[in-house]
Amino acid sequence: MKALLLTNEFPPNIYGGAGVHVEYLSRELARLIDVDVRCFGDQDVHDSNPVVKGVTTDKANWTAPAPLQSVFAALQNCLNFNTRNIDADVVHLHTWYSHFGGLLAKMNYGIPMVLTVHSLEPLRPWKREQLGGGYDFTCWLEKTAIEMADAVVAVSKETKEDILRLFDVDPDKVHIIYNGIDPDEYARVDRPEVLEKHGVDPNKPFVLFVGRITRQKGIIHLVNAIKSMDEGFQVVLLAGAPDTPEISKEMEDAVAEIQKTRDGVIWIPEMLPNDEKIAMYSHAQVFCCPSIYEPFGIINLEAMACETAVVASAVGGIKEVVVPEETGLLVSVEQQTESPFEPTNPGQFATDLADGVNRLMADPELCRRMGSAGRQRAIDVFSWKAIAEKTVELYRSLQ
Repeated sequence: MKALLLTNEFPPNIYGGAGVHVEYLSRELARLIDVDVRCFGDQDVHDSNPVVKGVTTDKANWTAPAPLQSVFAALQNCLNFNTRNIDADVVHLHTWYSHFGGLLAKMNYGIPMVLTVHSLEPLRPWKREQLGGGYDFTCWLEKTAIEMADAVVAVSKETKEDILRLFDVDPDKVHIIYNGIDPDEYARVDRPEVLEKHGVDPNKPFVLFVGRITRQKGIIHLVNAIKSMDEGFQVVLLAGAPDTPEISKEMEDAVAEIQKTRDGVIWIPEMLPNDEKIAMYSHAQVFCCPSIYEPFGIINLEAMACETAVVASAVGGIKEVVVPEETGLLVSVEQQTESPFEPTNPGQFATDLADGVNRLMADPELCRRMGSAGRQRAIDVFSWKAIAEKTVELYRSLQ
């Protein structure tokens, strides 16, 4: 069997959880079957399994509005995916950026189409800030692809419920296969020099955030929570890849304001290499994930594998990853039922995040126990080997 994986992100161009997913899934699938990865970029690996080929689009002479150019470039890249011959037995799509390519492959090459839902566009209305009218198009494209797919993979139980609520899909076509972790790579390390390199004091405890600067990740709520956090520990924000210039400016202003009144707030505005990110997870006493929408939340799993206690919002798939009072704490967030799904009381949400962080930062022994339990859960439930085996089983069921 041979699988074709279509994706925007693939190493070295990784900026989110979906890219991490495809990187590790393709590696484990390649131990079982032949894998062809087509992605956005200049990657060109043709003498190994998986084979990886990146595609790009020249936008130099485009005059369309800037927010629409990323949408049109994605469509052009998807067309380029298909102009190279496809000899796979199944095509597997990751994020809306690849959906048009999958539809072309399914209809033109006559192969079954699998689609993994990493997030759902109707539940991310703030993407209109980034894409303008292109957001309406991506919603239509996602709906079309999900409803035409031969199989849909949901990364959590709650994601499956969202799919069935929002789209006309046969429930038997929707399969729950979790995201995963490589516990050999994501494991506690002792590398204080990485902290020092980025301005973090390795001799002083800290709470850590890792993620993109986007409404979905709730980073602004966490920054607002800092004013309610106890003194005596650092707050490290490993946050980059802003969705828009507007949210980037909002982040800059919020961090600058809090830094006026509290020492030890360190913002690292870049996506660090994996080994440095793992060092940050390992040395943190607490990891905080303030997402307002999260189908799975792989960052929590990464922190758990590095033996770090977690404080996270009780939304989406996070509730299936973090076990409250065992591997961390879950913070309730009452959200608006209509777009844009922000917390109904942002101030209370920020206070509750701070309360959770304060509780754990004041109890290092509890953090140690939660960290140990979190790593064991990551090993027992979320191995990529088991996830790849389930994925190949799904592929074979479509033949």
